[in-house]
Amino acid sequence: MMSVTVVSSDVKSTLDQDKELAGEGEEQAPEVPPPRNYLILTIFTCFCPAYPVNIVALVFSVMSVSSYNQGDVEGSERLGRNALYVAIASIIIGILVITIYCTVHFTTVEL
Repeated sequence: MMSVTVVSSDVKSTLDQDKELAGEGEEQAPEVPPPRNYLILTIFTCFCPAYPVNIVALVFSVMSVSSYNQGDVEGSERLGRNALYVAIASIIIGILVITIYCTVHFTTVEL
């Protein structure tokens, strides 16, 4: 039969005191604000008719949020910039597709 060890409150209080002492000597680094991830813009670009491109922008934006949550601020900034560039490209491609479609649709002559 295996014996069960019971943790007494003395051990727990000693562990709590060790945590307090360890925290006193260290100064907390100031928390860095999250960089822009352009999530709203990339969600908006999902309504543009440039589907492979706007999905990539959305993925970059979500990866930016995830990277910041893991503590990689520089990577988060880089992914946020990539999301912005791809979202702008998606908007431009969408405007071109709509313009070409309207031009072809309204200028063709029916016989």
